[in-house]
Amino acid sequence: MALVEKRTLDEGGIRLSEATAGDFLALLKPRVMSLVVFTAFVGLMAAPVSINPFIAVVAILAIAIGAGASGALNMWYDADIDAVMTRTAKRPVPSGRVLPREALAFGLVLSLLSVMTLGVLVNWVSAALLAFTIFFYAVIYTIWLKRWTPQNIVIGGAAGAFPPVVGWAAATGSVSLESIILFLIIFLWTPPHFWALALFKSGDYERAGIPMMPNVAGAASTRRQIFAYTLLTAPVGVLPWLLGFTSLAYGVVAIALGLGFIWYAWKVLVMPDSDRTMKPAKALFGYSLLYLFVIFAAYLTDSVVEHVLAMPGV
Repeated sequence: MALVEKRTLDEGGIRLSEATAGDFLALLKPRVMSLVVFTAFVGLMAAPVSINPFIAVVAILAIAIGAGASGALNMWYDADIDAVMTRTAKRPVPSGRVLPREALAFGLVLSLLSVMTLGVLVNWVSAALLAFTIFFYAVIYTIWLKRWTPQNIVIGGAAGAFPPVVGWAAATGSVSLESIILFLIIFLWTPPHFWALALFKSGDYERAGIPMMPNVAGAASTRRQIFAYTLLTAPVGVLPWLLGFTSLAYGVVAIALGLGFIWYAWKVLVMPDSDRTMKPAKALFGYSLLYLFVIFAAYLTDSVVEHVLAMPGV
């Protein structure tokens, strides 16, 4: 039976969209959004102030929408390279389910909505930080750095590191050393996390013409840089305890997680060039996700316990 052309045309010959609600949801990059929301929530809850529950919900929703807007703008601009990479070819834009102009309009509308909502209902400091985060990810990283330099992840990682700062600012109307340390944990974590992925997905990046570190500097250099950044990430993860922002319990968790991170990075460092399975790189990629989630969960738990103990009568 002949294949039926599923694309439809209006009277002017312009293709109409066949996108579903699920396709537009996919544009928001739900997995990335969930991590953004979680780290922003930790920043908001760790702040040493009381915040109205309604305002807190509004802030988190606005940050989530802003993160989704960044994802939509990223998918709009990267549709050409997404189409040739196995892990992204089925995304809504390269697969043809969502038209590029729809993705662009969707991202711009959500960007404006999220920033204005945060500014009007919460405060303009957090709104300005959210606007800068969206701009940094969509323009500085996606449009400029990603296709230009192998340091794209290093510099562009700042976009993913801002959410806890935005959450903190939503609660306090300011930025503090504690929120900057939360930023640094994610910022330094990003290179080993994404370069581990790039090691076993280097073929994808090569086909797409993206100058990821393994494709430019080689696998051996990438493994050394992964280890170096991991050596920086682990102690920074312990800083909140060393500076008195958290309890010993958090410090113990952070030390254990950091040692595990270094161990997995070491396995990647000594991985022989002949190893085509890339099992150490895949294991590091998986562990890095666990590291970030657990260290922020520990930070959140510590902050909540501290707030409860500080309540009158407790």
